[in-house]
Amino acid sequence: MNGIVELRRVAILKPMNPPPPSWDLYRSFLAVIRQGSLSAAARALGLTQPTLARHVAALEEAVGGSLFVRSPRGLDPTDAALALRPQAEALDAAAASLWRTASGWGAEVRGTVRVTASEVVGARILPAILAGLRSRHPTLEVELVLSNGIDNLLQRDADVAVRMVEPDQQALLVRRVGSIALGLHAHRRYLERHGTPHSLEELDGHSLIGFDRETPDIRAMIQRVPGLTLPRFALRTDSHLAQLAAIEAGFGIGICQVPLARRNPDLVRLLAGRFELPMGVWIAMHEDLRSTPRCRAVFDGLAAGLVDHLSANHVT
Repeated sequence: MNGIVELRRVAILKPMNPPPPSWDLYRSFLAVIRQGSLSAAARALGLTQPTLARHVAALEEAVGGSLFVRSPRGLDPTDAALALRPQAEALDAAAASLWRTASGWGAEVRGTVRVTASEVVGARILPAILAGLRSRHPTLEVELVLSNGIDNLLQRDADVAVRMVEPDQQALLVRRVGSIALGLHAHRRYLERHGTPHSLEELDGHSLIGFDRETPDIRAMIQRVPGLTLPRFALRTDSHLAQLAAIEAGFGIGICQVPLARRNPDLVRLLAGRFELPMGVWIAMHEDLRSTPRCRAVFDGLAAGLVDHLSANHVT
């Protein structure tokens, strides 16, 4: 009888299946692996360094191994930490998505909406549209992600996307708002020094600005010009913003959006009758978000703002 009582006492004191670590521990772990030190992670999360240290120690105890080793650079992740990182990143994304959904529930347009767009569209076109949205909805918050890649809306990498390539994923609400013409441009200073090309063949003698690697929008552009031979670029960068900045600085000739070039009187369009690429513009979001007031407001506001932008620049 005493043995049974003793077994019961041990079972109560030491559960056979301890609960899994809480999200707070993984959040602290992820901050340390991103920031590289306890102090930087503590500042990023608004916690104290001892609290971060306790969280990491608790997670290490739970997984049964070290997650970080000290080095001259700070804290380096172990193989175990690197194996945990993808799942911790997924938890972080899910938690952010959960909060965006919870904070925006109800009829009021409030909470956070994550918007993704290409670099040039996100930096040069959307800010004015988003300013209008914020003025109409003061409790709306926007996370603007600039990327020339294609975020996966089905996995909630973003809530609303502005794309220059037509979305082909299922379960998306998609609206085409028009197209933007791309053309060859150069700064007046460059043309004064090097002359103005009057044919595509004459471009060979000029400093050309282009991409380093093919992105989805670049591939779509190339496919629209049969027989296009890619030249040797004097400046290669995958950043469209850097390409535009190089054109504006007089480095050479490059491709940029015609409506944006019209804003700068020093940019000259070249070979307008020989080279023009209309790129479609689409707004997309997961169809499950259509009834979420903040996401619907941003979707409709971006669509209306882009239509106005294209109409004002006589592009359809």
